[in-house]
Amino acid sequence: MYPVIEDEYYAVGGNRHSAAADWSVASGLLAFGADQNVAIWSPLDDSGRGISTVLPGHTSRTTAVKFASHTGHSADEVLITGAANGEVLLWKNDQSWTCHDKAAAHDGTVNIIAVLNHSNVFATGGADAKVKLWKAENGKIDVLSTLELKPKFMPLALALGLFSETPNHDSAFLVVGGTRNDIQTYSIEGLRSSPQFKLCATLTGHEAWIRSLALTTLPEGEILLASASQDKYVRLWRFQPGNTAAGNRPNNPSSISTGTNTLTAKVQSVSAAGSRYSITFEALLLGHEDWVYSATWNPKAATLQLLTASADGSLSIWESDPASGIWISVSRLGEISGQKGATTATGSSGGFWMGLWSPEGDMVTCLGRTGSWRLWQYSADSQFWTQKYAVSGHISSVNGICWSPDGSYLLSTSSDQTTRLHAEWKRGQKRSWHEFSRPQIHGYDLNCIASTTPHQFSSGADEKLLRVFKKPKDVASMLCRLCHIPLPREDESLPETAAIPVLGLSNKAIDDSDELTDGAMVAAHEPGAVGNSTLLVDVQEPPTEDLLSRHTLWPEYEKLYGHGYEISEAATPMDGSVLATACKASSIDHAVIRLYDTDNWNEIKPPLAAHSLTVTRLAFSEEPAGYLLSVGRDRQFAVFQRSDNDAKAWRRTVVNTKAHSRMILDDTWLRNRQHPTFATAGRDKVVRIWSGDAHSDQIDFACKASISRKSAVTAISAVSDGVLSVLALGEEDGSISLHLVRCNTSVEVVKSIEVEKHLCPSKTVNRLAWRPNKADSSGSQHGQLAIASADNTVRIWAVDWRSRKDE
Repeated sequence: MYPVIEDEYYAVGGNRHSAAADWSVASGLLAFGADQNVAIWSPLDDSGRGISTVLPGHTSRTTAVKFASHTGHSADEVLITGAANGEVLLWKNDQSWTCHDKAAAHDGTVNIIAVLNHSNVFATGGADAKVKLWKAENGKIDVLSTLELKPKFMPLALALGLFSETPNHDSAFLVVGGTRNDIQTYSIEGLRSSPQFKLCATLTGHEAWIRSLALTTLPEGEILLASASQDKYVRLWRFQPGNTAAGNRPNNPSSISTGTNTLTAKVQSVSAAGSRYSITFEALLLGHEDWVYSATWNPKAATLQLLTASADGSLSIWESDPASGIWISVSRLGEISGQKGATTATGSSGGFWMGLWSPEGDMVTCLGRTGSWRLWQYSADSQFWTQKYAVSGHISSVNGICWSPDGSYLLSTSSDQTTRLHAEWKRGQKRSWHEFSRPQIHGYDLNCIASTTPHQFSSGADEKLLRVFKKPKDVASMLCRLCHIPLPREDESLPETAAIPVLGLSNKAIDDSDELTDGAMVAAHEPGAVGNSTLLVDVQEPPTEDLLSRHTLWPEYEKLYGHGYEISEAATPMDGSVLATACKASSIDHAVIRLYDTDNWNEIKPPLAAHSLTVTRLAFSEEPAGYLLSVGRDRQFAVFQRSDNDAKAWRRTVVNTKAHSRMILDDTWLRNRQHPTFATAGRDKVVRIWSGDAHSDQIDFACKASISRKSAVTAISAVSDGVLSVLALGEEDGSISLHLVRCNTSVEVVKSIEVEKHLCPSKTVNRLAWRPNKADSSGSQHGQLAIASADNTVRIWAVDWRSRKDE
């Protein structure tokens, strides 16, 4: 029987495009671009799971996402996505989300997708200075018409609306904004057959590019258009049916003075098939201090509300004052940093790329520069917005993962220069995985990570040294309370928290007794952060992005020197007694393996020499213990053995210079007490399983079995329960397969299982890691496999192979 594989957890950051997410009014699902994938998240789900699935389909970065429903119900809802290569995909939820059709829509990036409400018509705007009108029907998308923008500019924002007086909905209007200061309004006739575009009005006033357009229909049949711009302002425009000029109404002055310019309520119009809207300027919204990326109308509020998101790191909710008609900001969410030049390394959000309303209008969410989502919920009783936990993840390739030695949490490290801790939130019968800490926010791309104890790890980056981090007391207490992870025995010796010095890369340990000098520390001692441990002590659910980025750093305990180039690999045995490291190398002198004693962090000399090029992977054996395996770009493997007389001394026992025909990318040990056994994976698309005799004086390893794959095998990991082992293989194309291997006096591959493509990453699998000490209480075989991929995702699978012993 095939094992049952369930996707328990996804962690991935959102793409920083203002149109790359949408929150469905019909189903309550939120879809967002995540590298070249589309992530589906249900913020309204009580289970708190977070991302439920990640959809592979695009071959380049997803830049535009939009839900559409012909009836306004989830039954006929579709998802339309666009990518940087100009491709548009149509998805439908038939028990699971599947791609029904794709089209080459534009010669450049798809910047924006707009849908016509309660219709199967949508529009796309691309970097080729074109707007295309499409029809989605019966799982297919067909282009209806193409508009070439003149004068030529790139559309960044689109809005589609119907004429209220048109009973057959065969006429509509299109509003286009982009890399110009004005907004173009087109009429569309023959919407269902052969649409014809006609430029009817050009709305002027903005002084920079237009980033967002949003329409809402008022009860009296009028329409309000909100336009957000890089000039830091939001403008409102009123569309009135017929020829009535909005400027002639009482309480609506014909001109507004701004000090330097006069805003005149010039009346323009858009008309088609006998229907007409008069367009006038309505209001100018001032308050943001940087570019305004998005403007969105509340879909359900009894009072008309507009949500705006800005690069100044704030969300604003605007309402019109009933007495004066003046639009004011009634709520402001996000952060206001008192620190000049604040960056994400010091806890600053770096601005918000988009803001979205929930279907009921009682929640708002936004995407920040770190790729993480922030979520607020409104309480009618307290009339206050409360921040809730949301989803987060890496925004660049995930290069390394490792479980803590006791399997209590997972660490991941990435080219986005962060290290993140993922753990299982346990409350009653509910279980869900979340990011609980961000131990390291660095200035270099991070390449590898190794956990020496449940409360300590070391990471390597594109620098010549490694850094060792210890868990702070406040994070340890939070993980104990929410995840039932035991506190360290040396709890009293741990620092309270950590902070990053200005112009520094090291997380400094901070105790409550420490005093600040000249603002030398940031992130830990900003307003509202004094005695930081109290912030995490009060947390009763996974931390929000504000807490993760500011208050969950781990203090740096040690720096490890010795290598001459960027660190490529780090590994440690299960007992954490030694740390083995390697760096990028092109000569024998630098391709050495350096060992560090984790008791005092002194280097164990001499370094181990065997390779002539970069060592790509290191692995310590678990059973039997005492072996260190290394593989490298020089196509060879080497095995080192711990000395019987000195536990800190290692000697080289075997070097195979012709193990693979191309570079070796990964290795792993398989449990075999009588015959030490390991597997190596190479760019030659072959995995070889090697076995030796532990009782011989001169051990030698011979290839006992091999597994051929269709693409380069970039990651392997094995978990064993006696004679049988499960060997997981990850490939360059994102494919993952599981192989049952029987290891005894002989080695035999019993069965090979291909994992379904929709569960696998869409790019290279960089690392695989089985969770240690994971067996359920019934005794049935149940494993958890962590996956790190170049598509920015961290995944955890639950793999149940209870019947495999019957094979």
